[in-house]
Amino acid sequence: MTLIKSISGIRGTIGGKPGEGLTPIDIVKFSSAFGAWALVSGHGKKIVVGRDARISGEMVAQLVMNTLTGLGADVLDLGLSTTPTVEVAVAEEKAAGGIIITASHNPGQWNALKLLNHKGEFISDDDGKKVLDIAASGEIEFADVQHLGSYEKDDTYLDKHIKMITELPLVNVEAIREKKFSVAVDAVNSSGGVAVPKLLRALGVETIGEFYCEPTGHFPHNPEPLPENINHISSEMNKGRYDLGIVVDPDVDRLALLQEDGTPFGEEYTLVAVADYVLNHQPGNTVSNLSSSIALRLVTEKKGGKYFAAAVGEVNVVNEMKKCNAVIGGEGNGGVIYPELHYGRDALVGIALFLSHLATSDIKASRLRGNYPNFHISKNKIELTPEINVDEVLSEIRQKYSTQPVNTIDGVKIEFDQEWVHLRKSNTEPIIRIYSESSSESTAEHLANKLISDIREIISDNHSE
Repeated sequence: MTLIKSISGIRGTIGGKPGEGLTPIDIVKFSSAFGAWALVSGHGKKIVVGRDARISGEMVAQLVMNTLTGLGADVLDLGLSTTPTVEVAVAEEKAAGGIIITASHNPGQWNALKLLNHKGEFISDDDGKKVLDIAASGEIEFADVQHLGSYEKDDTYLDKHIKMITELPLVNVEAIREKKFSVAVDAVNSSGGVAVPKLLRALGVETIGEFYCEPTGHFPHNPEPLPENINHISSEMNKGRYDLGIVVDPDVDRLALLQEDGTPFGEEYTLVAVADYVLNHQPGNTVSNLSSSIALRLVTEKKGGKYFAAAVGEVNVVNEMKKCNAVIGGEGNGGVIYPELHYGRDALVGIALFLSHLATSDIKASRLRGNYPNFHISKNKIELTPEINVDEVLSEIRQKYSTQPVNTIDGVKIEFDQEWVHLRKSNTEPIIRIYSESSSESTAEHLANKLISDIREIISDNHSE
């Protein structure tokens, strides 16, 4: 059993002993700590709650919402929803904060509490520490019977979110409708199965092929939208019936696309293509994290803008975007952040902007992909055991490659001319992520394997001492 407390929220596997997994006791503990923090923030008593379709979602939601009303908070329950929809709702409702019950791309045995501030953005590292301190202290005072909070259900926010998207100046509904696109969707049997087809219909997409769009919470494959996990929709598209394939993760903040022949557009290139379209109409700066492709930098500079890199994590990217007044940003895992709508990763706005780009370019998805510089990122990971000192491992890697340019704002990123390797401890899983990029796929794999070998050697040497 696993319980992880980080900048990305409280995440764990369901069941087990308190403190070792995400048990009902842990859910109450951390949701009450967040509620206590939110209620003294000076932004009112309302807290918005939404969830993805995980099997454990309703159980967790009931615990969270009853805990919040017990504190005296007024709960607005969006029910089955998406992460970006909850973010939009917090801002629209002028709420004190929000909780999204989702473990994002993690497998079905996981769930999590993603925590939002009054702006509908992920809470800062400092605020996260305050919440954890409150949880650790146990000094939480619940309301008496005369001051219990209220409960209200509102299932209209997905429609409101979609309407906000279709009304964006850069979302060209007319051009999309004229193209009479045929689009395939894999929503891994979660909330995207409701949200994505509804958005596509609002955009005027003529034919929608729905695969795994029943929000049962029974994921038919690993829910992370990587090429190796989406073979079914790829084979369906290979039959030539669709112009585009769309794959989202369970909470719909990551977007992966497939070309008309079923081959991946490239998760890294979701943001690149959307940024290219936005920059054509809104010249300016862009931001992505250190593990994202340098293709975004090249596209940005070609359009006369400046590119900035941030530490991994949505809150870090958002902070950097605000600092440099970026017009578009996100993460290379298919996370698009378009501040014209809100400061959060949003697969729905990403879909609308990409389809607008595809429609106005008047070319196939494969041709559009060919317009961008071609880089390959190899994404690997090493499972961690409790006795591994990650900071020590990364320090030794930094020393080993001290003759190369090294960036340490988030783990260790080593540059080799036009190539790089980024090593960091995950915020969401007990793993070290190893990302490498090169214009050659084999070189990217070689770099990754070399660093994996280095890490294993360091771990082995440290354990033998």
